[in-house]
Amino acid sequence: MKAVVQHWYNHPVVRDALTDLADYRPTLAMAIEIQQVPAPTFAERPRSLLVAQRMQALGLHDVTIDELGNVYARRPGQADRPALLVSAHLDTVFPADTDLSIRYEGERVYGPGIGDNSAGVAGLLRVAEVYQRFNLPTAGDIWFVANVGEEGLGDLRGMRAVVERLRSQLGAVVVIEGCDFGSLHHQAIGVRRFRIDVTGPGGHSWGNFGTPSAIHVLVRLAARLTELHVPLSPRTTFNIGTISGGTSVNTIAQHASMLLDLRSVSSAALTELVDEVYRLVEEAALEYPDIHVQLVKVGDRPSGAIPREHPLVQAAVAAYQMVGAQVSFQQSSTDANIPLSMGIPAVCVGLTDGGNAHRTDEYIIPVNLSRGLQALLLLLLAAEAIEDR
Repeated sequence: MKAVVQHWYNHPVVRDALTDLADYRPTLAMAIEIQQVPAPTFAERPRSLLVAQRMQALGLHDVTIDELGNVYARRPGQADRPALLVSAHLDTVFPADTDLSIRYEGERVYGPGIGDNSAGVAGLLRVAEVYQRFNLPTAGDIWFVANVGEEGLGDLRGMRAVVERLRSQLGAVVVIEGCDFGSLHHQAIGVRRFRIDVTGPGGHSWGNFGTPSAIHVLVRLAARLTELHVPLSPRTTFNIGTISGGTSVNTIAQHASMLLDLRSVSSAALTELVDEVYRLVEEAALEYPDIHVQLVKVGDRPSGAIPREHPLVQAAVAAYQMVGAQVSFQQSSTDANIPLSMGIPAVCVGLTDGGNAHRTDEYIIPVNLSRGLQALLLLLLAAEAIEDR
């Protein structure tokens, strides 16, 4: 694939497009415009409308918003061959009332969600723009999609719907994340997420002392979960993300719950971990007969992978190396999980450097947006040459 990427790098029209992308300022301005529109998971519609307007202005075909809020746009191909899907997720982890003020400090631009994933969505629009402006060659159709539901309990619902809608057409998928310039994800880790609900009779902390408390039971169970043994290889992790419940300081809690995140690069190891969690929950239920303990699955991100030798991976490596990036192979959970789990070749790539993701002091270093977008364009052009994608 290196020769294919080199061919496109030297193509006169592509050279003009790459020169245009060398100016990161339009992409940064677009990222900030997107970032200023709140888009918490399950409430992405205002941002969906903004992106749809931008896609329509570019003259892309079949611009639509589905019932979930996914935004679709198509650039028609010149031949009847499998389509290429390019996507970036719209949602952020921040509530709608979060202060989205932008702050400039040295080479950094700070703002909640600026990297994850406003820069990614801006990159999606920017690369679509240069395809249109320079009339770049398109073998099969390219679908540019901004999808919902990537973060948290969104459980990749947006990408599930996108792939379900386009599955019969797709030959490959490229997922864009705003940060982690040079990172390349072609191995998707499996994730299971659970809510553990504990319910009891409750009562007054003095008058009903001795009555089982939902909170007491939950925190004892949580302590046991933190003592789970997981293998270092294959890498397997667990995390209690939130605990909530109770009514007041002098009330024996009637209800408490927590959210549990389980991950592994191995489906077998993940299954073993899930089984162990079920066992601990069942033990807690038996230990406290007056308390109801329930385990509810709230997330299931499937695993999947293509080998490092796959042409799509090699195209991504060649594209990033062409712009001087050092490629870092990563295992992660992204929107690429969905196509990979279905046997559709997919990679997830990052556009620029940044940090503090999922924090209000999140930032990007926008200067590398130019190289990230150049690599992305070269990857998309090369991906269309992959016959078996």
